[in-house]
Amino acid sequence: MIVYQETKKQFLHDVRSDLIEDKIEAKVKEKLHKKTAHNEFVSWMNSMQYMYKVMEDEHIPDESMIAIEYRIPNSNKRVDFIVCGEDGTGKESAVVIELKQWQEIAKVKGKEAIVKTNLQGRPVETTHPSYQAWSYVSMIKDYNEDVRKYKINLKPCAYLHNYRLQPNDDLTDACYEYYIDKAPLFTRGDTDRLAAFIARYIKKGNADVLYHIDNGKIVPSKSLQDNLTSMLKGNKEFTLIDEQKVVFEKSLEIVRNQQRKQVYIIHGGPGTGKTVLAINMLVAILNMDKNVMYVTKNAAPREVYRKKLTDGQYRRAYIDNLFKGSGAFTEAISNDFDCLIVDEAHRLNEKSGMFQNLGENQIKEIINAARTSIFFVDDFQMVTTKDIGSTNEIKKWCHYFDTEIYEDTLLSQFRCNGSDSYLSWIDNVLEINPEAMDDFDHDYDIRICDRPDEVKDLIMEKNKANNKARMVAGYCWDWIREGKNNSDVHDIKIGDFGMSWNLGSSSTWAIDPESVNEIGCIHTCQGLEFDYVGVIIGEDLRYDDGIITDFTKRAKTDQSIKGLKGLYAKDSQKALNIADRIIKNTYRTLLTRGQKGCYIYCVDEKLKEYLKLRLNAHK
Repeated sequence: MIVYQETKKQFLHDVRSDLIEDKIEAKVKEKLHKKTAHNEFVSWMNSMQYMYKVMEDEHIPDESMIAIEYRIPNSNKRVDFIVCGEDGTGKESAVVIELKQWQEIAKVKGKEAIVKTNLQGRPVETTHPSYQAWSYVSMIKDYNEDVRKYKINLKPCAYLHNYRLQPNDDLTDACYEYYIDKAPLFTRGDTDRLAAFIARYIKKGNADVLYHIDNGKIVPSKSLQDNLTSMLKGNKEFTLIDEQKVVFEKSLEIVRNQQRKQVYIIHGGPGTGKTVLAINMLVAILNMDKNVMYVTKNAAPREVYRKKLTDGQYRRAYIDNLFKGSGAFTEAISNDFDCLIVDEAHRLNEKSGMFQNLGENQIKEIINAARTSIFFVDDFQMVTTKDIGSTNEIKKWCHYFDTEIYEDTLLSQFRCNGSDSYLSWIDNVLEINPEAMDDFDHDYDIRICDRPDEVKDLIMEKNKANNKARMVAGYCWDWIREGKNNSDVHDIKIGDFGMSWNLGSSSTWAIDPESVNEIGCIHTCQGLEFDYVGVIIGEDLRYDDGIITDFTKRAKTDQSIKGLKGLYAKDSQKALNIADRIIKNTYRTLLTRGQKGCYIYCVDEKLKEYLKLRLNAHK
């Protein structure tokens, strides 16, 4: 969707008459149903004056088309400025310009295409302008079928009109060369250079180009589909069996026959293949030429999938178009997507954004954004006070939108060596589900260790085979900020034993070879699995003639129980009930991350002896 579109001649008139910012604001309200913030309005006032000087150049044809604030398919991102027409060979062409009012930046080492600059009064890390321009063009190419069909030549660039380039400037450092080559940089004083760049690709006006960009069918590119299919389906672990296959085929049928808004709720406990199924659905629905995304609230699995996929032919920007966080739909238009596949739906929040100040309700926003929403849910994996994605909450919003509801349950077990009895045993022993059977057939390698070093030694040994063994722990130890990037700083100390939490920069902790030397928490590992997992149960879970949970033993840095102390002062029983659910669900999740085995150490001596007793009762 394009907010403002006019010929070059009309654009120059609107700027010269001081009408441009008012016209853009009116169109934003009309087309996007949004009020314009004051700083955005001011940015239009400033930036359009600079673009006026650029577009005045006589070598840019008067009948070339201008688009301002083009909303990129499958996102709430908007392109600042596009100039459209034909090049010297008669080929449809468009120059895509990312406008920045930055005045200074600093290079960020070790992070591809990342810079630091002041935004909203504070220094923040963000993408390099050239990368941003290039990635926006990549998204357009990747999803707009008409852009591919008509072979529109999209040329990205970035214009920092307030930025005075200095010798050896960080902005043009060699580490950004790859993206600067793909999307050239223009800074203060480069009016003529930018005009020449535009004129090189726009020799003649052609209104069809803008029409094709704005009205093109939104279908992922075949090349991306084929590559993703090859990478995902080439792995035998993704073979679907029994009800997985049934649910999979049903999901495709639902997406194919979209007569009205639909929601498919798929229940499944740990290891029932929810994520495997979700990824297979993503691939299959992509191959149906549908506009689909994989959505999770938890960043850890998204980063792992991105890392695995970007090790292939495509760079991260392409993969980012397929894997999104749950807060990405606060401004989505109704039915903007054919399908959104929501993994770990129980982790959804009400509000979105870093400060939890955006949107209304993530479930509502996702259902609104998609013709078909697929939610993978396990009500027993809600592990923070902010988790709202229960089955009942999803159904509440289904009724609000009057959707057609489909519902199924995955039963086949693919984790814990396929041992349903182990999962049932955990639910019984932790008193999560008193009706769960406590028979344990020992098809699974589980050991209760006397010392944390035993757990570490077992995990280190198992990890030698294929880097698929990790240690995790309850969040009962503070994350030492000063040592978050140093494995030698031990956050977790138990007697002579010491290890570090996963490093601050390790979003791919689950697959990084050296991260076996670090311990993950619930936020690092939920949604992921390993061959073997070692679990340290902290003081928030103990035994005293029954399972006792104690949220006061959680680390001060743990945000998952935020607000419980305040609630406890007002309604102690309600707070204790919530804490009991969170702590038990947390350990249930940690204890079920291992495909082949789980090794456990309990800080509480009585809990250790109790687990041994319950385990030995079935030997």
